[in-house]
Amino acid sequence: MKRIEQTLLEQMQITDLEIEYRKTLFDFSSSDAQHLRSCRSMIEKNIEAIVSEFYMHQTSIPEIALLIGDADTLTRLRGAQHHYILDLFSGLYDREYVNNRLRIGLVHKRIGVDPKLYLCAVHTLQTLLHRAIEQNSTNPMNAKLTMMALDKLLMFDVSLIFETYVGSLVSEIETAQAKSEQYARSLEAKVKERTRELEELSRTDALTGLLNMRHLNDILTTMLRAAQRRHEPVSVIYIDINEFKQINDTYGHQYGDEVLCVVAGIISEETRAEDKCFRYGGDEFCIVMTNSGEADANKLLVKRINKRIEEVLGDVTLSIGVAQTGPVEYVDATTIIQMADEKMFAAKYEHHNITHISNT
Repeated sequence: MKRIEQTLLEQMQITDLEIEYRKTLFDFSSSDAQHLRSCRSMIEKNIEAIVSEFYMHQTSIPEIALLIGDADTLTRLRGAQHHYILDLFSGLYDREYVNNRLRIGLVHKRIGVDPKLYLCAVHTLQTLLHRAIEQNSTNPMNAKLTMMALDKLLMFDVSLIFETYVGSLVSEIETAQAKSEQYARSLEAKVKERTRELEELSRTDALTGLLNMRHLNDILTTMLRAAQRRHEPVSVIYIDINEFKQINDTYGHQYGDEVLCVVAGIISEETRAEDKCFRYGGDEFCIVMTNSGEADANKLLVKRINKRIEEVLGDVTLSIGVAQTGPVEYVDATTIIQMADEKMFAAKYEHHNITHISNT
């Protein structure tokens, strides 16, 4: 059952046994209930005067007058106070009575009545009811016993009302705490996501979207260690765009950046998910292929990249060097990069010679 579908008694788990126990705490007995019940008719005769004097006193307190606010609210409050006073002298203090008292506490909390103001109102009502009992009783002893019973019941009421008041405060604190914790979790998730994004940005080349060279050695070392455990080869492909300075000088740096992005895009598209692609710097790129030897890298990847570059960029060509390590013996990350770099330079030198001969 939803909390909103429960009575205040059910929410606070106050049973009939608990109600009787609370009465004994204030020494409120059946004879006290009888004394109050016997006084009901007299109170009914004087109820209007009691309520009028009560609110005359209450509205003289600026804080309470401000809470009441207007004549319509005052009229409703007078009616509610009328019923409250008669309930005090009903002689029946059961679950319904207790639930009504709990509701009073909740209402006072919701409209912002300070506890000191409520206690002041209880004191005022107690004084007015004592006076009415004394003035209209023909038996001083019965009057005294009735006033004592009334004091016990008012204390019983105050304990219930403040329990709801405090319970509502605790509920607000718990709700606020839950919201704070939820916000903290949300903020933590956002921070983690932002941190991940920043880490990704720190690993990524801003222009091409490929991994940047700062992380090449670390990533390659990790891949080499994994390959050694599985006894698999690793190939490093080193790529350089031929005559890139001439491209920039002839067509401008913006076009040069477009060429870099196209080459990077083709590299990303042609490699496998497990391969790692880097912009090594300037017009140079590096690919690390797991479980792939030099022959496979040349056959399966280099040829495809060259073909795509020719299809998309026409006259732009690449110099590519491929180096393999494993599966028997392994070199470190720096060495295999250098091996691939040297092969790339050999290919570039050959390209330069071919181009020079062609031009002459």
